[in-house]
Amino acid sequence: MRRAATAAALLLGLVAVAGCGSTPPPPATPAAQGGSAQPGAAPAGTASAAPALSAAPVPDGKLTIAFAGDVHFEGRTQPRLGVKPPEAALGPIAQTLAAADLSVLNLETAITGRGAPEAKIYHFRTSPQALAALRDSGVDVVSMANNHAVDYGPDGLTDTLAAQASAPIPVIGIGRDAQQAYAPYVTTVEGVRVAVIAASQIVDLTNQKYRAGAAKPGIASALDESALLNAVKQAKTQAKVVVVYLHWGEEGKTCPTAAQTSIAKKLAQAGATAVVGTHAHTMLGTGMQGGTYVAYGLGNFLWYGTSDYKDSDETGVVTLTVSPEGKVVGESFTPAHVGADGVPAPQTGQAATAARARLDGLRGCAGLSPAPRDNG
Repeated sequence: MRRAATAAALLLGLVAVAGCGSTPPPPATPAAQGGSAQPGAAPAGTASAAPALSAAPVPDGKLTIAFAGDVHFEGRTQPRLGVKPPEAALGPIAQTLAAADLSVLNLETAITGRGAPEAKIYHFRTSPQALAALRDSGVDVVSMANNHAVDYGPDGLTDTLAAQASAPIPVIGIGRDAQQAYAPYVTTVEGVRVAVIAASQIVDLTNQKYRAGAAKPGIASALDESALLNAVKQAKTQAKVVVVYLHWGEEGKTCPTAAQTSIAKKLAQAGATAVVGTHAHTMLGTGMQGGTYVAYGLGNFLWYGTSDYKDSDETGVVTLTVSPEGKVVGESFTPAHVGADGVPAPQTGQAATAARARLDGLRGCAGLSPAPRDNG
């Protein structure tokens, strides 16, 4: 929800006091979250008339949707769960997320204190407190369709689904079965129906072993193109604006893969308003695929450790302005740099100008045309 008081609190109250996370509660019975919004209801993400703090005011009738990349509450970022006030978990850039009518990012971790680690190199987990921290930091929707959502096996998945069922924020891209995993979160923003879907295109153990099925819990997979495209087409019957948040790409590569460009075109044809994603630990090009906005990679955001990939500490928030007709009519980018504490600090002055120019330069190999600009 975008309220002036919330945005003001984020602006005035952001401090960094380290603390510790909590232990996950016992598992509860999972309940579906995607598609739960009903006409006339006031779900999370419904807009108010509060002006944006990080961009020029948006005329009535238009809506703004903000996107950020991968988040961990692990390693050096685990203490962010204990900062006061709670909206400070993501640092000052949280105000950019809170200023948008709707904001989405990826939580790349299991939510569990149990389970055996899967046969893979890296394992990430956190507590349900992470979902409250993201909500308090101005995030409206969390994707968990990624290659680390089931790092701790069936027990970890059970706990993650329990956390989803009792979450204070919509969690998409994972579920007790395929119907729930592919289900959109649907809400009304500025009188416009908006649906958000998430899926993973990463070819890995998680997508092979823990892909959601008819009676099988797991993540939504973009490798099952027909399932994802059908989800988008169905969402389009419910909402004028359909956003697809994907985990995709190749680590360290600043140009999209053939798999990325292929699915982006198909999603555009299926009616997606915007296709946004992350995974590569570096930013990729953004722009228009016909009438569909595509961001091929938003990079690391709240990041647990260092990375050897070039420019992996460069990140930021992309904010789209969407017309009442469901068309992307503006794009702005708030650049940030991941510091030694793992927190994305907004950049200003020449550093911000250079970051925006660098992002523009990544568009060439992405095959996209420039999006309309909101901020010059």
